[in-house]
Amino acid sequence: MRAEDKVRGLSCWAGPVTVEPLGGGITNRNFVVTDATRRAVVRIGDDIPVHQIMRFNELAASKAAFAAGVSPAVLHHEPGALVIDFVEGRTLAAEDLQQRPMLEQALALVARAHREVPRFLRGPALVFWVFHVLRDYAGTLHDGNSRHAPLLPGLLDDAARLEAAVGPIDLIFGHNDLLPANFLHDGQRLWLIDWDYAGFNSPLFDLGGLAANNGLTAGDEDWMLQAYFGRVPDAALWRRYRAMKAASALRETLWSMVSEIHSELDFDFAAYTATNLTTYRAALAAFEESHG
Repeated sequence: MRAEDKVRGLSCWAGPVTVEPLGGGITNRNFVVTDATRRAVVRIGDDIPVHQIMRFNELAASKAAFAAGVSPAVLHHEPGALVIDFVEGRTLAAEDLQQRPMLEQALALVARAHREVPRFLRGPALVFWVFHVLRDYAGTLHDGNSRHAPLLPGLLDDAARLEAAVGPIDLIFGHNDLLPANFLHDGQRLWLIDWDYAGFNSPLFDLGGLAANNGLTAGDEDWMLQAYFGRVPDAALWRRYRAMKAASALRETLWSMVSEIHSELDFDFAAYTATNLTTYRAALAAFEESHG
């Protein structure tokens, strides 16, 4: 069944519907639907085991995030489809988050999600441990005869060093995919969207991802760590943070490598891999230069 036909056939609509593709997604097929009473966003996608995406988890996290006041409401769900309240606004670009006022809003929203979402979470919960994800991605790439297979031994060695540097962690409930397009601004406030990868994690992963995915400066990072933790970051915190930032960039790189051979979406994953590999190498160099 075509994705658009599945959208039209959902049981939640009142009367005839208009269906418009919503661009920008690189994991799911998304649509804006208007019926007689409302507008909604529909996300079409089944479980994606190679990316450890489980839709029961996305649904539970999305409901909890709405209850926590950080995400739009879940209106309906059926197997392979999630219907979310439409919020008029625009998704951010990295350049938006490089501006301190917007970064302040984003960090406050992420911190609120870390604190509040687990209070409303129901049912089984997943852990998102990036170093397990990296090892699993490496196995998937090896099994799929990826063109990137020669890089894997070195990247896994890097990952082992980074995991050791991260050390013991505090546990929060993370979004774990803080790309700029997962922030939506309605003209008054920010919303956090797309909980595909949600799970318990270290806060450093979301902070590192926010920095790596949005090109934050060292000054931005210093401000971010002080604001989040309420203290001036010491050398130990910087070491753990820079290690997790590099791991976050490596995860996005391997995610793209896996998508090159498994995704059916029309997207230039090869170019995305190259961009993220450059980001990762810069993050790893910053870690090694500062901490050896």
